[in-house]
Amino acid sequence: MAIRPAIAALAVAVFGGYLVLLVGMPTNAYKVTWLPVLRAKTTTTYFGTNQGATFLVFTSPLLLIALLGCVYLHLGKKSEINNIKSGDGENRLEIWKRPMIIKGLGIVSRIELAFFLMFIALLVWNLATYFHNDFARITTKSAALDGEKVWEAKLDMAALRLGLVGNIALTFLFFPVTRGSSVLQFLGLTSEASVKYHIWLGHIVMTFFTAHGLSYIIFWVSTHQLSQMVEWKNTGVSNLAGEISLLAGLFLWVTTYPRIRRRMFELFFYTHHLYILFVFFFVLHVGISYASIMLPGFFLFIVDRYLRLMQSRRHVHLVSARVLPCHTVELNFSKSKGLNYSPTSIMFVNVASISKLQWHPFTISSSSSLESDTISVIIKGEGKWTSKLNDLVASPSPPPRLDVSIEGPYGPASTDFLRHDLLVMVSGGSGVTPFISIIRDLIHTAETLKNQTPQILLITAFKNSTDLTILDLILPISGTPFPNLNLQIEAYVTREKQQPQQEKKSTRTVWFKPGPADAPLAATLGNDNKWLWLGAVIAGSFIIYLVSIGILTRYYIYPIDRNTNAIFSSAARGALHALFICGAVVVAATAGFVWSKERGAKETTQIQSMETPTASPCYVGGREMESLPQQSLAESINVYYGERPDLKRYLFERKESSVGVLVCGPKKLRHQVANICSSGLAENLHFESISFSW
Repeated sequence: MAIRPAIAALAVAVFGGYLVLLVGMPTNAYKVTWLPVLRAKTTTTYFGTNQGATFLVFTSPLLLIALLGCVYLHLGKKSEINNIKSGDGENRLEIWKRPMIIKGLGIVSRIELAFFLMFIALLVWNLATYFHNDFARITTKSAALDGEKVWEAKLDMAALRLGLVGNIALTFLFFPVTRGSSVLQFLGLTSEASVKYHIWLGHIVMTFFTAHGLSYIIFWVSTHQLSQMVEWKNTGVSNLAGEISLLAGLFLWVTTYPRIRRRMFELFFYTHHLYILFVFFFVLHVGISYASIMLPGFFLFIVDRYLRLMQSRRHVHLVSARVLPCHTVELNFSKSKGLNYSPTSIMFVNVASISKLQWHPFTISSSSSLESDTISVIIKGEGKWTSKLNDLVASPSPPPRLDVSIEGPYGPASTDFLRHDLLVMVSGGSGVTPFISIIRDLIHTAETLKNQTPQILLITAFKNSTDLTILDLILPISGTPFPNLNLQIEAYVTREKQQPQQEKKSTRTVWFKPGPADAPLAATLGNDNKWLWLGAVIAGSFIIYLVSIGILTRYYIYPIDRNTNAIFSSAARGALHALFICGAVVVAATAGFVWSKERGAKETTQIQSMETPTASPCYVGGREMESLPQQSLAESINVYYGERPDLKRYLFERKESSVGVLVCGPKKLRHQVANICSSGLAENLHFESISFSW
């Protein structure tokens, strides 16, 4: 539609203007000319002397982009996007999408690296400009007036500027982890794939803030003002609040290091909730006016977090489970027919009987196009939580039902797999899960839409032969006919030299009954017009916040402070703003959720009448009865024992004009495939690393 490019152009223009402000912030022109004029024109009895200017130039632009993203996504049609092949414009961008392996960053495209370097340049520019302008004003005489040496005066100023530059990085910190974000979807990103941006930004934020805090401590020790560490001023900057914020951030930061995160994931998970203390005391430290610079990202995160909380309170009907002999289960949940998602999407699962607090992400293995009533995930029992779930479901006497809650699904707005002539999918172990979803989606495209689909070559490696049964899950439990797909599967069993002689263990299906409160999984704000409703929640909550804080300031704060910012407590003002932000989000989001729940009440009633099979499935030869589709699938699989795939041979021998190379699995495997695709020896290879959760 013609309006979508116009919306995209407007969003780019708004963001361009926002970047101009960030570039201009450290300059004398901004401080001496622009800012005083802007504050003079926006000073009111409703928002004070500083708040209105900050809302106008720093908060509003990013929220406007989020709203434009909602409209843009609403107007987009997934079916059209999925079935359009790339044009010349996208082909010209392929060189920028090629992978690179950068130490400390991992696998990044040239586009990602370019934006990362530009962001670092923005921070360096701000810091260097601040230092240049501030240090030029510090002389021996000016320092002596404050009883300081020149280096002490410069350290004092440097500490301040390190904090200001760190706040620029903090502004973007929460965008990548806002799972239902319209901004990420608008940019063609997913929250799972964007976690690495959050990690980069987190390291940058904590580096600047730690340097900020340590510089001040050194300055206070040198100037014999150590008592400043426990100072909490009634107005202005509160040092103690900043130290509490920094300590919370440091505890959080330490647990993010890979070795700690891998070995003590629960410690990492629970410590991450210290972000609440980190942000709250940050607001009390700098004041709400300056904190409003980073407000947009955190505001959108709060909206998303509350909507996820509302969705997670529902119990979802677990329909069935396919239990595999490799300590793996496929869980099939009921979903509303209108809930659509793209392949490689994820969802978060909570099983109350195992843990009421733990939520675990899993890659969705089903296709909303092929399976309109169910949504599935594959879970391998490798950790404590997943092993308990596997034992529970696979026990000889499984419970008749489970209390399960779900957040999601979250994934890309669209996929463009049809633009390739061949898809080469490379997986290691559990990394095969997202490819099952892609294959199922292509089955629907080939059989229902009668569209031409690319050839598929799945190269997968497993440790043991029992893991091969995961490939049986390529076809859904509903018994979909084997499609007219050009599918070839090359499966490698690395730890066994030959095919085992013993009889295969059976794969069985377990059926569960619905509970009285169980409902099909549905989008939090409804399946239809969900992006418009998200936009309405964002706009409504921000308007409620503005109106509420305007009334509070005009009739409570202003009579006391008279816009002097010298009487009314800065901490109290910040706490009130935080309270009104949370209240506004609760009111607007709850209204949208209740409306959605009423719309979905009919489907909730329908699930209660669903019949659960009472007879056990039929089994022959130690496994579920073979159907013609499963036999056809088995014929497309070649199994190799005691060796690993020669990925260079597989990839370099392909002569198709466009080969999409998807890889999912261990870090070493992803880096190996990325190196092959970025070598320049084959121009037809187009690399994409798939994030997965198992």
